Amino acid sequence: PRLMGITGRPTSTDGKTLLPMEGHGIKVMSMGFLVPEDTPMIWRGPMVQSALQQMLRDVVWGDVDILIVDMPPGTGDVQLTLCQKMPVSGAVVVTTPHPLALADVKRAAELFQQLKIPVLGAIENMSTHACSACGHVSTLFGEGAGLALQADSGIPLLGTLPLTAALQEDPLQAPIHPEMK
Repeated sequence: PRLMGITGRPTSTDGKTLLPMEGHGIKVMSMGFLVPEDTPMIWRGPMVQSALQQMLRDVVWGDVDILIVDMPPGTGDVQLTLCQKMPVSGAVVVTTPHPLALADVKRAAELFQQLKIPVLGAIENMSTHACSACGHVSTLFGEGAGLALQADSGIPLLGTLPLTAALQEDPLQAPIHPEMK
């Protein structure tokens, strides 16, 4: 909700289904709309799976061409449930330059490949940081993870995103970085 600049709660016209919220012209559903912002989500796998299925089944998405599901890193129950319950055309994996993030992404990509879901590409987030005072560019978290993933597994690097204040302040209005292809 915060990322999309949306406040409030979803509504229902029939008491059984939810209408998605909308921000920046994008239909959105999130657990963040359903629980207070400061409430931790302490759920076991079956509860998370059930919530995911409800969001897929009980939200009136309407006529959409693409459904993007933003998932936490890993290869667990949520990812398996999604891949088994929905027709998945492809996956895009997101890494940071840090080796631990890259290791998680490699496992996730392997999960998708084992389930015969094409990995369309990778995005490297927080690839660089440009100092707002002097403009010096540094690689705070290392460098080259996206290219390493491409070299190791053949997953194309779709682009890189810098760590910038503009992206943090208003992600949908931040200028596209020249590195992003």
